[in-house]
Amino acid sequence: MEFRDLKSQYQVLKRDIDAAVEKVMTNANFISGREVAELESQLAEYVGVKHCVTCANGTDALQLALMAWGIGKDDAVFLPDFTFFSTAEVVPWVGATPIFVDIDKETFNLSPDALEKAVLRTQQEGKLTPRVIIAVDLFGLPAEYPELRKIADKYHMLLLEDGAQGFGGRIGEKRACSFGDISTTSFFPAKPLGCYGDGGAIFTDCDEWAALLRSFRVHGKGSGKYDNVRLGMNSRLDTLQAVVLQVKLRHFDPFELESVNQAAAWYGKYLGETIRKPVVKKGFLSSWAQYTVLLKNTEERDRMQETLKQKGIPAMVYYPKGMHEQKALERYFEEHISGQLPVTEEVCGRCLSLPMHPYLQEEEVKFVCACVNETLQY
Repeated sequence: MEFRDLKSQYQVLKRDIDAAVEKVMTNANFISGREVAELESQLAEYVGVKHCVTCANGTDALQLALMAWGIGKDDAVFLPDFTFFSTAEVVPWVGATPIFVDIDKETFNLSPDALEKAVLRTQQEGKLTPRVIIAVDLFGLPAEYPELRKIADKYHMLLLEDGAQGFGGRIGEKRACSFGDISTTSFFPAKPLGCYGDGGAIFTDCDEWAALLRSFRVHGKGSGKYDNVRLGMNSRLDTLQAVVLQVKLRHFDPFELESVNQAAAWYGKYLGETIRKPVVKKGFLSSWAQYTVLLKNTEERDRMQETLKQKGIPAMVYYPKGMHEQKALERYFEEHISGQLPVTEEVCGRCLSLPMHPYLQEEEVKFVCACVNETLQY
């Protein structure tokens, strides 16, 4: 059994993907081919924003957003403690200070209440200026953007949506990657919309920021390739990845999005009541980058993972530690956060992600659930 079945997806899309890749190979236009601009237009239309700027990966997308805003020394950037490392990593890279915030105990996304307390505490300390909120669409579920937007506006801060796992999710009819002042996503192969390598994208309605992003991603270029007007980076999405994404985007919605939500419904039906299942609030739609359950404690979680492995079922821990426990970031936690982050610490010790992808069959989900339920009885 595959955790994220990219092999089955390729077999379904093989004819179209092979033809698209062959065309790029024949034309030998590997960097900045016209298909990249076409993809940007298609992604912007799908998300519902004015501009999409592609780049080399989701981490660069976050850093480019902070660069476009001029975030740097003495600026505070608030982000969830329970996330992948890149969300926090980009903040020190631009010279700013990450402030780790606890998560909501139901959705595992950034807690608005904990966020506002962290902003107020930072203001009272007076050492840093609150500038940016980074909200993560964890496991495919959009964060609480209506509440986060109120906080951002109240304290005159910018809102950055890290939609690396969230592409395809929705709140009402509004799609993920449209909630931030700038939003980003990742096209890592295992993401809801993934390519066959690394890739990322940045979304915004602001003409000025879009122009800066396009400059920064190509060595800070100005009017031409050899006119460099600012310090930037080399972060381009190549044409091969663009055509793969064009094919996958056509298949993504509605088929894959509907299928992965059906798989989540099967899990909800067949898993026993003693295990904590994911929560999707009314009006929200998840794109299910992961299906993450909570076990009673770490011992039960680890026993479950090993038992499933013995039965040929891959299960992963996302994530075993919070950002405040990462050695590379420990000085920021020690200097700027007092106390613990209890929800993050609890979830890190109990979470387990089960196989989840659009090509799961009902019998496969039933088998996984039967193994989980049987293990919980002992």
